[in-house]
Amino acid sequence: MDTARTPGTTKVPGTPPAADRVYAHVKQAVLDRTLPGGHLLTEGEVADELGVSRTPVREGLLRLQAEGLVRLIPKRGALVVPVSPQEVEDVLEARELVEVHAARRAWAVRSELVHRLTPHLLAMRRAVTSGTTWDFMSADRAFHAEVVRAAGNEVLAGVYDSLRDRQMRMGVLNLGGAPERTARALADHEAQREALLAGDEQAWTDLVREHVRQAGDRLRAVRA
Repeated sequence: MDTARTPGTTKVPGTPPAADRVYAHVKQAVLDRTLPGGHLLTEGEVADELGVSRTPVREGLLRLQAEGLVRLIPKRGALVVPVSPQEVEDVLEARELVEVHAARRAWAVRSELVHRLTPHLLAMRRAVTSGTTWDFMSADRAFHAEVVRAAGNEVLAGVYDSLRDRQMRMGVLNLGGAPERTARALADHEAQREALLAGDEQAWTDLVREHVRQAGDRLRAVRA
């Protein structure tokens, strides 16, 4: 991987490669809508902001294009792909398929899963108290990802990560400025954990399915 730098810059030991920094920086801006759908980002703009050459910028943007977040336009830059109604429906359908299947598989390791979910619930509670939407969404995503990883299928876990990247971008507007929604989402997750503790497999699966469906309904309502 090319880690070339612009003249006069010095790489600090232990920092990520330049292309990784570009990828993480631009991805964060796309997901939190600092860079909204339809924005045209130039390689020079990113290179100047991060103090790197254009080669790692191009590499980082190519990774984001592979994830469907930007589209490279020759000699112009990278267009942040707008969220379409069809993408919303596709992501919601795929999430339900992945998460309900994973919930069923994860039941076999429920005792361990309860302990792994607890730190994410605590983080969600802190975010509800502080009113920090992005922190809540990050903790919410981590909670769901634990369930999917507990299913023991790394391919499925990778698919889920991609789906949540897309929905996190959609969900910024869904949860922003709506404390009742974050409180409801937290209550849903608390109920799921209680079902695991109670040994109620049917309730656990039903709660996971209903949570994903309700999140989808709220997202559709915001975008309507």
